[in-house]
Amino acid sequence: MTVGLVISAPASGVGKTTLTLALARAYRNRGLKVQCLKSGPDYIDPAFHAVATGRASVNIDSWAMASDAIAHLASRGADADLVLAEGSMGLFDGVAARGVSGTGATADIAEMMGWPVLLVIDPSGQAQTAAAVAAGLRDFRKGVRLAGVVLNRVASARHEALVRSAMEGAGIPVLGALPRHAEIALPKRHLGLVQAEEQAQIDDLIDEAARFIAEHVDLDAVLQSARAGASQSARSLNITPPGQRIALARDAAFSFVYPHMLEAWHAAGAEIVTFSPLADEGPDANADVCWLPGGYPELHAGRLAGNRRFLGGLRSFAETKPVHGECGGYMVLGAALTDAEGARHEMAGVLGLETSYAKRRMHLGYRLAELAAGMPGHGAGARLRGHEFHYSTIIAQPDMPLAVVRDATGAIVAETGSRRGNATGTFFHLIAEDR
Repeated sequence: MTVGLVISAPASGVGKTTLTLALARAYRNRGLKVQCLKSGPDYIDPAFHAVATGRASVNIDSWAMASDAIAHLASRGADADLVLAEGSMGLFDGVAARGVSGTGATADIAEMMGWPVLLVIDPSGQAQTAAAVAAGLRDFRKGVRLAGVVLNRVASARHEALVRSAMEGAGIPVLGALPRHAEIALPKRHLGLVQAEEQAQIDDLIDEAARFIAEHVDLDAVLQSARAGASQSARSLNITPPGQRIALARDAAFSFVYPHMLEAWHAAGAEIVTFSPLADEGPDANADVCWLPGGYPELHAGRLAGNRRFLGGLRSFAETKPVHGECGGYMVLGAALTDAEGARHEMAGVLGLETSYAKRRMHLGYRLAELAAGMPGHGAGARLRGHEFHYSTIIAQPDMPLAVVRDATGAIVAETGSRRGNATGTFFHLIAEDR
């Protein structure tokens, strides 16, 4: 059984990622093996986890995955001294309707795996009330255990003393208190944190965070608070690779791929051959299928539009073999993409989709799709669970819809995906096949 701890908070933006990375590196510096996981549909944090630990991190998601599949993914920490599962949003935040094994809330993972929760609390603008918040989270749901709290952005020694006293009165251990320290703040981008591969100084940043955490957090007490999880039957994810030899776009414009998806493709015997559209490379002509993941194509739209070898190679490939795009990849398969400045850039045109970032509109949430026609790896009628997160607006979506797509409440959404010839695309990123 794996020894684990869930890192969570009352809300987003409190410091979960920074604490997770810092703890992981601090324990690694002590010679311990640390395995990180990410609760929820976040493709960026696992890349940071891998930098901090030297081990690949994966997403675990109670809305999209069965409990035995989550146990299988978590079992990668069986040889580790500690598993740190970073939560998303607030501890109990999920969707209204239950999915496969939960609502997508971090608390689902804590209860399912039997791991206690280390809360990050930001007491800015309050003192004793912070203890009331922590106590409320501790008592809100049976089966979710609280290991203690780490206070973040403490204003002064007096402020810390007031909060500590209130926490003690509520019976909640304070395992650390962090004064404000802007130097370890991680940079942001419109889809969340900047990707780890884009930060040349990420190792130095994590090292500084680890040093800072070691000074202000009782690392021994945090480690002792971790517990071996409950016994769980484990079964690998039921994910069919889209082909035997997969040409995968992979660079700064196409980087949003869930690690567990690539691992499942490999485990099923598929071969993945990467290429870089930004370097004007086309897909391997010997591949069975081409897959364009999401990323930030809108930031590189002009360059992509000018990369004739890439676009020509993609069009030629799509004449005889299947091509699929997710979110940003879907937009590049389309006719045109208008960037935030209003400049229109012609894309591959194997689909008729036109999108624009000139007027940003957020599309966010879980998606359940029932395919009206086949796509690589999945036949008509297949039910797929995924997640959508982008700010583009659909100008035109003229092709045949790929699927009937619903949000987590069951409401139909307009982003149906498209199909034309050998090309298909979706705005959602696939997480798992529905059972």
